[in-house]
Amino acid sequence: MLAKVLSSAVIGIDAYVVEVEVDIARGLPSFSTVGLPEGAVRESKERVKAAVKNSGYQFPSDRITVNLAPADIKKEGTAFDLPMALGILAATGLIEHAAYAGHVFLGELALDGMIRPVKGVLSMAIAARDLGLKGIFLPAENAREAAVVDGIPIFPVKTLSQVVDALKGIAKVSPVQAEINHLFEPAVFQVDFMDVKGQEHAKRALEIAAAGSHNVIMVGPPGSGKTMLAKRIPTILPPLRFEESLETSKIYSVMGLMPNGAGLITVRPFQAPHHTISDAGLIGGGQYPKPGQVSLAHHGVLFLDELPEFRRNVLEVLRQPMEEGQVIVSRAAATVSYPADFMLVAAMNPCPCGFLGDAKRECTCSPLQIQRYRAKISGPLLDRIDIHLEVPAVPYRELSGISEGESSGLILERVMRAREIQEKRFSRTKIFHNAGMNSRHIKKFCAIDSESSLLLERAMDRFGLSARAHARILKISRTIADLEGSEELRAVHVGEAIQYRTLDRKMVG
Repeated sequence: MLAKVLSSAVIGIDAYVVEVEVDIARGLPSFSTVGLPEGAVRESKERVKAAVKNSGYQFPSDRITVNLAPADIKKEGTAFDLPMALGILAATGLIEHAAYAGHVFLGELALDGMIRPVKGVLSMAIAARDLGLKGIFLPAENAREAAVVDGIPIFPVKTLSQVVDALKGIAKVSPVQAEINHLFEPAVFQVDFMDVKGQEHAKRALEIAAAGSHNVIMVGPPGSGKTMLAKRIPTILPPLRFEESLETSKIYSVMGLMPNGAGLITVRPFQAPHHTISDAGLIGGGQYPKPGQVSLAHHGVLFLDELPEFRRNVLEVLRQPMEEGQVIVSRAAATVSYPADFMLVAAMNPCPCGFLGDAKRECTCSPLQIQRYRAKISGPLLDRIDIHLEVPAVPYRELSGISEGESSGLILERVMRAREIQEKRFSRTKIFHNAGMNSRHIKKFCAIDSESSLLLERAMDRFGLSARAHARILKISRTIADLEGSEELRAVHVGEAIQYRTLDRKMVG
């Protein structure tokens, strides 16, 4: 007998429907799976057999063939366990075809018939809804994650026997509902910018960076507060919109990194990989490509501390996603595209010992050591970082002062007003912030007067800035003007933006 049960799988962060075809024929007892199954899928036959028996059902002692269609796409993961088991029971006549037709089934089976959670159910629910299917039966642990997708019933189940009883009409499984508004409650952070003593210039630069989603590099001696400042950037970033949250959550769902019980990622990600990370770990890859840290930081912050300690080949692969907001990973098995629209925040010392230019401590590095240290960061990569920020050591008087700095809440209010201006400006485009402007948008929204043009020309000649740096200065100027609520770009805006590019000469020259 033949039975066909629908399931789903993921390519990249998007899902497609898989038809699990089960054929039971006379012959010597066997269980074979075809349709390009990888290791976990091939091993599913042992889990399925034990789960069916331990759930109290008769497992057929015939020749069983399972085909996963389309058969020309590699299948991986454990989500096919449940549809395989149901297909076998349906092929033996235990379940009527009308009961399961048009539904998608997902879940890993334990040997006792319990259903364990799987990865990627958010993308799978979206795919099933777009195809107009009737509903999805999936592990109870994954229910809230899938329920955020409106327009398709989500049925949470815990055991194989519960699914069978529901399909036979013996028991009822109620669909779960997700209250989206409750998921987007204001985030509570354990850190605040008021904790940072001094560094007013750095706070101002980071406020501009947050307002326009600009990349930042901070250069300063050890203990000057670079890491402390970076960890507080999420506190002044606007809350995620639903569309941003859904796209980010798909990445975390595919990786199996969704927090327990969470339906969506509702706080902007903050990823801080160690400097020993590989290029595949940072960008994504593997035999069957998976998202990397740049994708996990999508719509959030990627913090690279001690930037020169990262291998140069690892840093160079950042150039494409920083420009395009996505990563394309090509392997023999597949070519996939992952979103990677992140805000890069980097930190480094001015030299190997860290005290070059310090007024109180003497630098012990030779000129050759300093040159080699700085050469680890290429000119093209530095060119793609909008704001270059010097973070000097904080004087004792400021450290010992009892006065607190400006809170993250007050800074966030100004950032939100600037972002609202940008949302109106780019309402008819796919751009959300000033950092995403291309040359056409810069020409339209960043026109400058003769005084500003002369100031920018002098800076270009004096510092030897590139055309890309020219565009970065205009983008930063636009963000500074937005923070002031100014429609026009004035010389004061351009002048402040230029000072955030002075490291070009120091780092490259």
